[in-house]
Amino acid sequence: MTVPTTKLNDGREIPQLGFGVFQVDPDTTADKVQAALDVGYRHIDTAQMYGNEEGVGKALASSGIPRDQLWITTKLDNDGHGRGTAAERLDQSLTRLGLDHVDLYLIHWPRPAEDRYVETWQGFEDARDAGKARSIGVSNFQVPHLERLAKETSTVPAVNQVEFHPQLVQRELREYHQQHDIATEAWSPIGQGKGLLEAPELAELAGRTGKSPAQVVLRWHIQLGNIVFPKSNNPDRMKENFEILDFTLSDDDLAKIEQLHTGERIGPDPDTFG
Repeated sequence: MTVPTTKLNDGREIPQLGFGVFQVDPDTTADKVQAALDVGYRHIDTAQMYGNEEGVGKALASSGIPRDQLWITTKLDNDGHGRGTAAERLDQSLTRLGLDHVDLYLIHWPRPAEDRYVETWQGFEDARDAGKARSIGVSNFQVPHLERLAKETSTVPAVNQVEFHPQLVQRELREYHQQHDIATEAWSPIGQGKGLLEAPELAELAGRTGKSPAQVVLRWHIQLGNIVFPKSNNPDRMKENFEILDFTLSDDDLAKIEQLHTGERIGPDPDTFG
C-alpha cells in the first residue's frame, strides 16, 4: 500500500501517514517501532521530551531499511531554547538515534513567556544549513507566533504540528497555513480515546464504509491534506491505522465530521504552556 506524500515548501516530500511514539515506554520503544516498520510505516515521529529516541534508533539500526526510505522527525525539548542550545540538542538527538541527520526538526512548544523562540528558530536554520536537519518546522505555534517568525527570520516553517482532530479543527490556523504554504501535522488525530470515536456520526460513516471510527477519522485527515502519526502499542491496531488508503470519504462526509468541532483542547494552551 503506497502512502501518499505532501510536498513541503522546501521541496521535500513527507509521507502523510506515520507512526508516533508519544508516551511509548522507552524500554519497549524499539519493539514497538520495529512492529510499525514491519506493518509498512516509514515515517517515525519522536521527540527529546519523550525520552525514547534511543529506542527508535535501535529499531532503525536493526530494521535493515535503507535510510533514504525513512522519514525521521524529532523535536526540541522545552529547556533547550536558544540559538546555540537548539543545535547542540540536535547533536545529542542524532547520537541517540544513531543518525547523521533527521528529516525534520521541530520546536516542540513556542513558550512565549520565555520569548526565545525567534533565536531558537535561528538555531534551527543553522542546523539545516549544516545538513543535520533536512527540513525544519515548529509545533504548537499559533498564528501570532508564526507571524513573528515571518517578520524576524528568513525561513517559513515547513510544517506546524498541532493538536488537530474533529473536535478541534483549527480553522484559523489551517487558513494561515494554506496562505503561507505550511504543512499541517496533527497530533492526537483521533482524540486520544476521550469520547470522540463514540460519536454517532462516526459510527454511521464507519458502518457505511466498512471501516472503524478511528479509520474514518484518519482518512478524513489524509483527505484534508494533514500529516498524521497515530500511536498504538498494539500491532493489530498499528495495522488497522495503516489500512486507511483503500477507501474515500465524500465532501459531505468530510463536512459532517468537521461539524463535530467543539473547540475544546485535550492538551495545553500553546499561549501559556511551558
